[in-house]
Amino acid sequence: MSEELPAGEPAAPGAGRVAPRIGPHPRRAVRAAGWAAIVAAGLTGGAYAGLAGLGHGAPPADPEVSPEVVDRAGALLRPFALKDGRWRLEARAKDVDPRFLAMLFAYEDKRFRDHGGADPRALARAALQALGAGRVVSGGSTLTMQVARLSDPPRPRTLGAKLRQVARAIAIERHRTKDEILALYLTLAPYGGNIEGVRAAALTYFGKEPRRLTLGEAALLVALPQAPEARRPDRNPDAARAARDRVLDRLSAQGALKADEVRLAKLEPVPRARLPLPQRAPHLAEQMVAERPALRRHALTLERDLQARLEDLVRERTAALGRGLSAALLVVDNASSEVRVYVGGADFADASRAGAVDLARAVRSPGSTLKPFIYALAFDDGIAHPETLIEDAPVRFGTWRPENFDLSYQGVLPVRKALQLSLNVPAVRLLEAVGPQRLATRIKETGARLELPEGAAPSLPMGLGGVGIRLTDLAMLYAALAHGGQALPLKLRAAGDAATPVRPPRALVGEVAAWYVASSLLGTPAPDNALGGRIAFKTGTSYGYRDAWAVGFDGRRTVAVWVGRPDGRPVADLTGRSAAAPLLFDAFARIVRTPAPLEAAPKGAVAAVNARLPLPQRRFGADPSAERFALVYPPDGARLETGGDGEGASDEGAGLAIKVEGGVLPLTVLADGRPVARSDDRRTLFWTPLGRGFVRLTVIDAAGHAASATVRVD
Repeated sequence: MSEELPAGEPAAPGAGRVAPRIGPHPRRAVRAAGWAAIVAAGLTGGAYAGLAGLGHGAPPADPEVSPEVVDRAGALLRPFALKDGRWRLEARAKDVDPRFLAMLFAYEDKRFRDHGGADPRALARAALQALGAGRVVSGGSTLTMQVARLSDPPRPRTLGAKLRQVARAIAIERHRTKDEILALYLTLAPYGGNIEGVRAAALTYFGKEPRRLTLGEAALLVALPQAPEARRPDRNPDAARAARDRVLDRLSAQGALKADEVRLAKLEPVPRARLPLPQRAPHLAEQMVAERPALRRHALTLERDLQARLEDLVRERTAALGRGLSAALLVVDNASSEVRVYVGGADFADASRAGAVDLARAVRSPGSTLKPFIYALAFDDGIAHPETLIEDAPVRFGTWRPENFDLSYQGVLPVRKALQLSLNVPAVRLLEAVGPQRLATRIKETGARLELPEGAAPSLPMGLGGVGIRLTDLAMLYAALAHGGQALPLKLRAAGDAATPVRPPRALVGEVAAWYVASSLLGTPAPDNALGGRIAFKTGTSYGYRDAWAVGFDGRRTVAVWVGRPDGRPVADLTGRSAAAPLLFDAFARIVRTPAPLEAAPKGAVAAVNARLPLPQRRFGADPSAERFALVYPPDGARLETGGDGEGASDEGAGLAIKVEGGVLPLTVLADGRPVARSDDRRTLFWTPLGRGFVRLTVIDAAGHAASATVRVD
């Protein structure tokens, strides 16, 4: 059934034909011709049953194939070589271009659908050609006979081996359907080096699956298995081209191809180098295969095209950030918690960035990224509302005095604004009220893991990053905020995987509290050159500039980003806002043109200004029954003079007078957030301005009440 091999071109194992004569070897030629004649005579004489009973008739077992990791639609993400280094990807007829199959049958086995394993007519013709020419012209092997030979260990080309091959082919036909036999050939056919099967060959030589092949590509893939080493395109492109063109010429002579098609196909270039096989989501792929090594095909929830775009984005951005830096990025579907993109590092092959380390699962300090969950619990408890006023002023918690990132204070402001500005003191005050142990317990109940030093208990510093967490867990927690406070474990394997347990959602926070946080984060100031108000997001920076975070969501998806050095060394000026947030916004831009709107306000959400809130919610920490606390003098907007007999001058010459009504002693005065005066026993204090201009004065009593006024000093 196969072509005559050119002189000097050896037949490789699995090629299905006897090697051509090279030089004068008449005895070998006559002996080979005799074998072909004997086999042909036996088959034409009706000896199928006898051959099948030679003791070699057991059908071949399913061949070992390379494990494959595919995306949700079945697109290949990453294959893995067999233990001996071969690439053998499982293939079926539906995986291959129909034109390739038509050419394969026309060239190799015209009666494939009709014969019972061996084709007596083809073998008889081969025998007659051999006897007439004094050498083997064609081998007469069917596709089933080639499968039989490829399924067995390599053997010398003897008459006994040929008869065994025929017997095995007959047995295969009895136990396998034609489609199954074709799939075995498409999987086992040799294509040079360590490449086996038409899929591995198409990916290696053309960089694509064999579903859509050009005519020239299909002809080359038909030609290579007859002499895979001699015709390897990456080593012998001229031999590969000649073999391809002979396939085209024969099919043209048979009338299977038109002359103009053949002419154009011959103009196609022959690949001169092997291409790397796909390697998308390499960190996750390795993890999935390690978890279930016996599984041939691992179907994940990822989207290959989106995975490729964001892998490229992470590689580009981290290269611009500097040497040694890497990044991890996840995209999660809010409703299902399925992971659509999993980037575990900037470049899997870059050792300078510890590329093989899966940084999406590395335990790092989260900086301020846990703050939204503190606020959510406060909203759940009813001790705060987004419009509740809260003080941002120096305060001690035992021996610990938290400070804001910029070392300044904002005075009294709404809780919503405190979250948007990521202020530390308000967050710690709220955490003290809801309890750090309760926060840790609620997070752990969702399945997320918080890492504390051995023997340590959750404490107030955890709200500012004093705990370890993984990017995977942080992404799950933010996806819960985006989806009504219901947390689902991240799903990595595609639907239908019975081995993956299905766990019901667990409440992280209430639906109203989750919406309050989401709507507040929607107003977080966007990084430079980005549009704000489109995604709800939060940044974080760990102590010592070791970790930069940004996590954001719209109505459909959550994107989580980590940037830093894999070895944990600090990086000067590395912050969530400068390094991670731009990557977050760029990722959203590559995912979708316009982010989806957040979920609508749930039943029970209160949209009200501060003055219309219930009295206990108007000011955090305020006691409604306490005596009225107010700054009597100077009034808001007053103009004060530092000298003479002005109204604000002190009789004691101690500066300007500040008069307070009510409150719990002692009192502290702040000027633009800096403490400037204190009184333990009086409600009149004195302050000496350091210069002229506008000043924000705030008085705080021992119970945490505050009153403020903005004045102008002349």
